[in-house]
Amino acid sequence: MSRVWKVGDNVSTDEIIPGRYNVTTDRQQLAKAAFIEYRPDYAENVRPGDVIVAGKNFGMGSSREHAPIAIQASGAKAVIARSFARIFFRNAINIGLPILVCDELHGAVEDGDEIDVDLATGQITLADGRTFQVEPLPEFVLEIVRAGGIIPFVQSGRF
Repeated sequence: MSRVWKVGDNVSTDEIIPGRYNVTTDRQQLAKAAFIEYRPDYAENVRPGDVIVAGKNFGMGSSREHAPIAIQASGAKAVIARSFARIFFRNAINIGLPILVCDELHGAVEDGDEIDVDLATGQITLADGRTFQVEPLPEFVLEIVRAGGIIPFVQSGRF
């Protein structure tokens, strides 16, 4: 199971990773700066496989790949939100970060709750047994995610 990191509505790319960190592409540095001002406890405490559960319009604001890269590099397995800013949605898929839309999950979980996420089926199961069924990512998007992003996917010649 994955541990939940719950964030609110309208979390911007600046809150995911402040602009001053956009001068580096070093994934370790970006991971250390993930949510540094919005959730200062995140970078030091996130564990591989954790999941971010967000409210509406996650990833709004500036178009920067650094935001989903910072989340992915921190070890988070996926982001599940009520809705995503379109450019964040696209950037996340492009770098291979799985994202799912689930309107009900945000109100059903708290920080630290344990959940299981099946990306292929779109089923989310809470530790107490409650389940949420969401629209799974289309197969071609899952292939991009499994490849590690759009560039490795294209380089593999599987398209």
